[in-house]
Amino acid sequence: MKAGQTLWTREQLILTINLYSKIRFGQMHASNKDVQELAAIIGRSPSAVARKLGNFASFDPTLQARGIKGLENVSKLDRQVWQEYVNNWDEQFIESEKLLAQKKHTSIEALNPVDLKEPEIMEGREATRQVLVRLNQTAFRKMVLSNFDDRCCITGINVPELLVASHILPWSEDAGNRLNPRNGLALNALHDKAFDRGLITITTDLKIKVSPSLLKGADILSINNNFAVYDGQPLIEPKKFFPDVEFLKVHNGRFRS
Repeated sequence: MKAGQTLWTREQLILTINLYSKIRFGQMHASNKDVQELAAIIGRSPSAVARKLGNFASFDPTLQARGIKGLENVSKLDRQVWQEYVNNWDEQFIESEKLLAQKKHTSIEALNPVDLKEPEIMEGREATRQVLVRLNQTAFRKMVLSNFDDRCCITGINVPELLVASHILPWSEDAGNRLNPRNGLALNALHDKAFDRGLITITTDLKIKVSPSLLKGADILSINNNFAVYDGQPLIEPKKFFPDVEFLKVHNGRFRS
């Protein structure tokens, strides 16, 4: 360590990996306003935060597979915090959001505004649980849409109002990966529904696979244009977090072949 430098604390690293989970690889630079804001919060320079984001990128196997190595000179604590985070994504992300809210003198609800336009008819513990579920869904949506550059990873549609952060492993079936961006795909509402029903899937080599039950109706213009033309085509690649192969295998098993 150079003269005048101070060691990064666990708290600073947790907040930095929280930001790492939210922004694309190409945004991890000192001129990014989110990097600058975090730097002010944790008492580090924007360039120091950018370098630490690069350190975390060096641990990411999906980036390594693409030839993106990130920055070296990582510490033992860097690696430890990374492993803790990725091995228990949901709990660690929420804890990091709570810490961020504390540092910003606000609430986790304010960091992740929830649409509560629908009338709330539940009270007490059930109402609280529903708000927490919506908070989680809002946070997941932010991460997944950012990961796919705010566009559908099948069609390229880039209208946020039409996009859904779709879980590969259903929300109800895997509580430990509800917030894991590797368990998410940015899909438009139509393809989200088809994916959920097993009418389309994504193979482990990231190819789009359309069910024969849809392909047989390819003479219908809307089915041809929305499904048949994408069969066998590559998924639009995410910017950082690639879908987990094991999650895809589970979904492939539910595909209507």
